[in-house]
Amino acid sequence: MDAPALIVIDMINTYEHQDAELLLPSAERAVPVVADLIARARAAEAPVIYANDNFGQWRSHHGELVETALAGPHRELVEPVLPDDASMFVMKARHSIFYETPMTYLLWQLGVRHVVLCGQVTEQCVLYSALDAHIRHLEVTVPPDAVASIHPHLESAALEMMERNMGARLVPAKEIHF
Repeated sequence: MDAPALIVIDMINTYEHQDAELLLPSAERAVPVVADLIARARAAEAPVIYANDNFGQWRSHHGELVETALAGPHRELVEPVLPDDASMFVMKARHSIFYETPMTYLLWQLGVRHVVLCGQVTEQCVLYSALDAHIRHLEVTVPPDAVASIHPHLESAALEMMERNMGARLVPAKEIHF
């Protein structure tokens, strides 16, 4: 298996949206695991790509999203997973990290054929991104301990669908090597 790129989905978040209260417990559990994955990917000099919802704020740079999230009520969930200067950032407007974004081109430019998807929400953005990665013939790995959900029963179903229907590898984050 080729060395993967780490894609961090929707972790730059204010948690001031519908269903945020349901997401928070799962996010609190996942954030330290995601932060560790980011640190290990950076140490291995693997590509770290943030794909983040723009929350309807169409800006040309991700800096405003970061500032807004840090000013929100759950700064403690954002600080551990902040992008650094080497991180790449793709803005998205819909669920999939690929839908009308330059993600496919970026991965091609980097020579990436294997992606590790982490972040939130498992039963929405992570699931749709895994499907879109699969139909682009990318290898997909999803660490169940590094994703957060709104509805745990839907998270279980989404993870099963990723594994069964899309051939995604589901492994604990600590077993991922960059």
